[in-house]
Amino acid sequence: MEALPVLNDEDVDRRVKAIIRKVDWRMLPLLGVLSALSLIDRSNLGLARTAGMDHALHLSIGNRYSVVSLIYFVPVVLLQLPSNLCLRKFGVVNYLSFLVAAWGAVQLSMGFVPAWGYLCLTRVLLGVFEAGFFPAMVYIISTWYTRHEVQKRLAAFYLVGILVGGFSAIFAYVLTLLGGKAGIPAWSWIFIVEGLITIVFGVIAWFFLPSFPDQNTFLSPEDTDIILRRVEKDRGDSLPDTLTKEVIIKHLLDWKLWAIGLMYMCTTMPAYAISYFITIILHGMGWNETASLLLSAPPYIFAALSIMFFAWIADKYRQRAAIIAIQAVITVIGMTMAGYLKSPSGRYAGIFLANAGSAGCIPGILAYSANNIVSHSKRAVATAITVSFGGIGGIFASVVFRQADFPTYHPGIYATIACQLLMLLLLAITTLYYWKQNKSIREGTASGPLEGRPGFFYTL
Repeated sequence: MEALPVLNDEDVDRRVKAIIRKVDWRMLPLLGVLSALSLIDRSNLGLARTAGMDHALHLSIGNRYSVVSLIYFVPVVLLQLPSNLCLRKFGVVNYLSFLVAAWGAVQLSMGFVPAWGYLCLTRVLLGVFEAGFFPAMVYIISTWYTRHEVQKRLAAFYLVGILVGGFSAIFAYVLTLLGGKAGIPAWSWIFIVEGLITIVFGVIAWFFLPSFPDQNTFLSPEDTDIILRRVEKDRGDSLPDTLTKEVIIKHLLDWKLWAIGLMYMCTTMPAYAISYFITIILHGMGWNETASLLLSAPPYIFAALSIMFFAWIADKYRQRAAIIAIQAVITVIGMTMAGYLKSPSGRYAGIFLANAGSAGCIPGILAYSANNIVSHSKRAVATAITVSFGGIGGIFASVVFRQADFPTYHPGIYATIACQLLMLLLLAITTLYYWKQNKSIREGTASGPLEGRPGFFYTL
C-alpha cells in the first residue's frame, strides 16, 4: 500500500475538528466504561473482603489475602505482549468483546466459590482474560490521534474508569444490602451483579467497539482519509507496518521501552495498593465497615479532577516529563501523610493526594511512551511491555502491603516512596537522552533521523 501524502496546515479546518469529535464520542465513553469495569472487577476484592468474604473464606489466615491479590497479576504480566500481537489477526471487535464477556463470566463465578483455593483459581482466570484489554485500549487510542492530542484522550479514557471505579464502593455497599436474598451472602452479590453487568457490556462492545483507523466502519472513506493523513503528517505511521519476528526482537532490544515500563511499574504500585487496600486502611483508621466503604469514593473523584487538569496542561504546553515528576512528588507527600500523621482526617487527606498523584502519572507515562514511538509494530510491543510492568506493580503492591502490617502498613509506605524515587531517576535518564538526541538533530550531528522518521523529535 502506498504511503499517504501529508496534509497541509490549511486543511485542518472545522470539518477536521468535527471528525475528531465524532471519533472522541464513538471511542472514549465506551472504552472508558469498559476500563471502569476492568478496574472494578479486578479491585473489588477489598470491598468484598470488608463485606464478609474475609470471614467466609478465612482470608485472614497467614497471607492468604495477599496471595489472592497477587496471583491475578501472573497471567497479566505473561500474556499482554502475545495478546497485543493478536489484535490485528483476530480483529479488535471480535477479540476484545470476547475478552470482556469472558472475564465478566469469571467475575460472576467468584460469587459462588466455596473456599479460598477456588477464589485463587478464578483470580487467575480473571487475569488471563483481562491481560489483553488495557494495552489494547492504549494501543488503539494512540493510533487515532496526533502525539499532542493523545494524553487528554488517554486521561479521559482512564478518568471514566477512575470515576466509575470510585463510586464502585458505594455501589458495593448497596449490593451488600441484598445479603441473605436467595440464601446468598452480601459479599457474593458484589461479584454476581458486577459480573452480569460486565457480560452485558461485552455484548454491547461487539456492536460498537471501534477498531484501528484503517479498519473502522463508522467514518466515511473521506473522513477516514483525513484521520490517516493527520497521523501521517504528525509521525508518519498512519498505516501498519509488517510485523515479523525480527521486527519484534528489534523493538524488544530498545532499552527505552524497558525504562518506561519500569516507570509505569513504579506508578501502578501505589495505585493498585490504594484500590486493593483503601477500605482496609480506612477501617484501620477507626471508621466502621459502612463508613470505610463510603469514604472510598471521594479520593477517586478528586483524582479524576487532578488527572484532567494535568493532562490538559501537558498537552497544551507539550510537556510530559515535568508533569509526571510533579505528580510523583505529590504521591510521595500523600503516602507520607497517610502513613505518619496521627489524626485520621490528616491520613485521609494523604490518601487523596497519593491517589491523585499515582493515578495521574498513569496516563502521563502512557502518553510519554506513545509520543516517542513511530510505527504500529513498535507501538504494539511498547504498550504491551509498559502495561505488563504495570502488572508487576500490582504484584509488588500485594506483597509489600501485608496483613501483618495492619493498620499502619509502614513497609508498604516505604516501598511506595522508594518506587517514586526510582521513577524520578528513570524519568531523568530517559528525558536527558531524548533531549540530547533532539539537540544532535538540530545541530546536524546525528547519524540519522530519530526513530527512522525525518523531521521527528522526541517529546520531553
